[in-house]
Amino acid sequence: MVNLDARIFVAGSTGLVGSAIVRRLRRDGYLNLILATRQQADLTDRESVRRLFETHRPEYVFLAAARVGGIAANIASPVEFLLDNLAIQNNVLTASADTGVTRVMFLGSSCIYPRDAPQPMREECFMHGPVEPTNASYAIAKIAGIRLAEALHEQRGLSVVCPMPSNVYGPNDHFDLHRAHVVAALVRRFSEAGDEGRSSVVLWGTGTARREFLHVDDLADACLFLMEHRSTPEIINVGSGVDHTIHDLASCVAQAVGYDGRIEWDTTKPDGMPRKVLDLTRLHALGWRHHIALPEGLESVVRDFHARQAGKEAHAG
Repeated sequence: MVNLDARIFVAGSTGLVGSAIVRRLRRDGYLNLILATRQQADLTDRESVRRLFETHRPEYVFLAAARVGGIAANIASPVEFLLDNLAIQNNVLTASADTGVTRVMFLGSSCIYPRDAPQPMREECFMHGPVEPTNASYAIAKIAGIRLAEALHEQRGLSVVCPMPSNVYGPNDHFDLHRAHVVAALVRRFSEAGDEGRSSVVLWGTGTARREFLHVDDLADACLFLMEHRSTPEIINVGSGVDHTIHDLASCVAQAVGYDGRIEWDTTKPDGMPRKVLDLTRLHALGWRHHIALPEGLESVVRDFHARQAGKEAHAG
């Protein structure tokens, strides 16, 4: 992507990952961006996607749109997580092939790997065991997207790049507790507990599960890097390579928010996978590494949450 005038479609441009990709593209001087909202183009509708591609003829596509959420949302809505994500992927990837897109990026997820995969998880573990049951619908949709990307490359020559990011966090996440990723959910929970003077916060699970966290601005940087350095759909892990227990994460978020109450654990609720950390050998060999440490990244989420709350209060007033 050396042509700053290239027509670039960012699918999911208002979401956590898509908005970070847009920020990075604009910072690097790419201004010919196609940023259709859900009202302008329903990505689950084949004809709507077809019209968008035929009208705007994007040269590059970042497919960052997806139905996402935490464990609770995945458990509550497995049908929607499967069908919506399959539809979005199928429509955008096939439209890319049909209209001659130069290169498309399909963003996957570390949840594609088996629940019991050896840690850190290497790309070779893919499809070598069952996925974590609590988010199986989301994982299976992503697996199907990878296979479609491979098939379109093999059969029709579509240039596709398939990064598999670890748990992503950062500004512009959902703070709706039903849909939020773990970091955004914790920021809201601890902020509200502090505002309400509550002495404790109850969190799901045992706190012993381990997760790797990647700031969304680092992911956006990696996405542009891979668009320039890769052209085939072999999956490649993207992460920080550093994992933390959920207990330690919760303590870090509470400190960032300024909440000093107790953290209690509801052990009747699921932890999800015991551990998820990615092997980054392939990515590091290409020359890319993350830059944003967790404490710095958490501060950006706290600032974003407070700014949004202030905006709501100002609008209400």
